[in-house]
Formats: sequence, C-alpha cells, structure tokens
Amino acid sequence: MKELEQQVAVVTGGSRGIGRAVALRLAHAGADVAVVARSEEACASTVEAIRAMGRRAWALAADVTQTASVENAAARILGQTGRVDILVNNAGITRDMLLMRMTDEDWDAVLATNLKGAFLFTRALLRPMLKQRNGRIINITSVIGFTGNVGQANYAASKAGLIGFTKSCAREFASRGITVNAVAPGFVETDMTAVLKEEQRQAVLARIPVGSFGKPEDVAHAVWFLALPESRYITGQVLTVDGGLSM
Repeated sequence: MKELEQQVAVVTGGSRGIGRAVALRLAHAGADVAVVARSEEACASTVEAIRAMGRRAWALAADVTQTASVENAAARILGQTGRVDILVNNAGITRDMLLMRMTDEDWDAVLATNLKGAFLFTRALLRPMLKQRNGRIINITSVIGFTGNVGQANYAASKAGLIGFTKSCAREFASRGITVNAVAPGFVETDMTAVLKEEQRQAVLARIPVGSFGKPEDVAHAVWFLALPESRYITGQVLTVDGGLSM
C-alpha cells in the first residue's frame, strides 16, 4: 500500500510548473487529486497524467480570489469524495514593478491571488478536516517572503503574509490533528523564471551555493514529505527549498 493511499488531495494552480509537479508527486504516492486552475481545460494534461497512474483525478475551474468560486469548487470535490485530506495552496502570480510605479491593481491582484486565495481555500475545506480530526495543509510561499526583492514589494508582501497565515493556522488547528506548514522555493525553473535575461540568470546562479536552479520536482518532494502521515509532529514550519540561497 502506498503512503497516501485512500487520501484525497486538492492542489491549486495545479495545471503547470510547481503545482503540476506537486499533483503528480502526490498521485504517485497513492493520493487521488483534484487539480484547480482558472479553467478545466488548463487542468486536462495534469488530470490525464494522474489517471494514467491509476488514480482518480478531477479538473476544477476556480478563481481563487472569489469566495463564491472557491466555495463552489470545494462543494464539487466534497460532493464526489466526501473528504479532503491534503490541501496545497500553490496558486500564485507576479506583477513586478518598482514601488513608485506600482498600481493599485498590481498590488491588489497579487495579494488577492497569493494570500487571499490560500485563506479562501483553507476556510472552504477546513470543516471536513476538523471532522476527520486529520489533515495536511501546505502553503507554497517563497524565499522572497524572507528576503524581499527589488520590484516585488507586492509579491514579497503576499508571500511573507502567507508565512504568518501558516503559523497562525498551525496554532488554531493543531489540537484537531491538522498540520499546517509552508514550503519556500527559491529560483525554480518555471514560467516565472523563464523570463529572466541571461545576465540576470548568471547573477542569480552566482548566489546559489549548489550552483543551479531548482526543478519543480524538488519542491514537490518537500510537499510530499510534509503530507506524509509520519510528518504528524511537524507544524507551523517553513521548509526552504532554494539550494542554499537564503542561508
């Protein structure tokens, strides 16, 4: 029997990059997975790959910034499964700009997606975990939430806020057998880092002790570890996956 057999996971932003890698890793460990993205079509490739492993998978369209949309998605998955054991709040965006040029829209969009989205999905799926007296909530933050970064005041604020959210939820839910942790990736090869110019890439690489960018699978492995039943005594923590960048 695989370590996550008979468990149901929900992964937001699961159509590509880190979210896709997380969804596939949890499915490989035996979990059935609901993949959340802005459209069901975007989830199709991830869902097909999970089903090819012999696991159940669902595509859920949701706007993580909107309460009604999140609650509808939560109701759909609970209606089909009756339970959720693992929630990975991964959905995130960037709207990079120097602060003096940053618009209200740039600020609000990033905070709403990266931070409010985690709040809405956690609240929507908390009740079944409380009834089960068991659950794993894993929030994908960023090393930028520790260090800040030029042109990313909105992104850094959202990711730092997610760390505080993680720790507060960990304290609230611990007595009901629910752990809440965060994973903080560094520079990982995704669409977000693909836009870096070569000189920017080389400057970043020079700061990473292991000498390379991470892969989405590196982050997925950390999420898998925190989702394990054997990780029951770990809560309120931030596991940094950055090749030593933030040391």
